[in-house]
Amino acid sequence: MVMPIAQARRQPLRHRVVLVMLYDAEGRIYLQKRAANKHLYPGRWDLSATGHVLAGESREDAALRELREELGIAAGRLIRRAEIPATEATGYAHITLFAAGPVGEAPQPNPDEVADGMFVDADELGALLEHFREMLTPALVWATERGDVFRDIPCPVRPDAPELSEQS
Repeated sequence: MVMPIAQARRQPLRHRVVLVMLYDAEGRIYLQKRAANKHLYPGRWDLSATGHVLAGESREDAALRELREELGIAAGRLIRRAEIPATEATGYAHITLFAAGPVGEAPQPNPDEVADGMFVDADELGALLEHFREMLTPALVWATERGDVFRDIPCPVRPDAPELSEQS
């Protein structure tokens, strides 16, 4: 059964959600500040891109779509980091967490979705968590406290790195 998201939210229906962590070449994560018109957690800092999986859409395709819609980013590679089953605690959302990047281009936030954004390193994110926790979404707090945010950050292939050759 397919129904509008607003109608689904009023009922305890299981649905799929994707969370995406986008990194730059320096290994920093992009945080988005949710637009004031968002139904959940307006004005709070969140993971890079988040959203619902559409009917017939794979979670990977949904993650790539959300990056394009929210940040204007065409990511080429996704790494699945975690899956959380749908429970009452998740609002009956089956959650899949992805990592993407690194990107060389600056995100172009969609003002209908995102009020602001910034790349932060581990120390900066730690300070936000310690001093401004109430300004962060539960998803960002959860991913940070689990240790997923700065674990095995996707690394770029540096064009200036020496090539390895076979030697006998």
